[in-house]
Amino acid sequence: MAQAGAQTNGRKTRSADRVRAFLEAHGLADGLVVFEQSTKTAQMAADAMGCELGQIVKSLVFVIDGVRPVVALVAGDRRGDAEAIAREMGAARAELADAETVRAATGYAIGGVCPFDLPEDLPVLVDESLLRYEVVYPAGGTPDSMVRMSRERLVELTGGRVCAIAS
Repeated sequence: MAQAGAQTNGRKTRSADRVRAFLEAHGLADGLVVFEQSTKTAQMAADAMGCELGQIVKSLVFVIDGVRPVVALVAGDRRGDAEAIAREMGAARAELADAETVRAATGYAIGGVCPFDLPEDLPVLVDESLLRYEVVYPAGGTPDSMVRMSRERLVELTGGRVCAIAS
């Protein structure tokens, strides 16, 4: 494992610094783990962390009715349910966002979308399947980092609404 912020790529360094600053401000900097290998997929992240696949928090960005982005936090062993997400948002439809929309909405690239330090007007939904675990691992802002934290802190810090949005 390497230290956070050690990457030389400009975007990764900015994302890593952004997440580290947020975590430090909330007393969670010790939970940030950066790996030598990629954690871009849920399975890769679980393998790197040595945890259950369901403990990995996938930060998925959906677009509601073709206009409004929403972040769906889903357990690594589940899939975001577009119909359920649309229903929760009072919308007719929801679809996965493309890479450009993900970056514009969150400031993070796909594979490293961190659920922290997001725009205040960006809604966050937290799938109830994450409540199975005391400890969960969301991405740390880069495709090779994660944050170890309690599920309660995840919900608290994201301001997410817990609901059934995965299958």
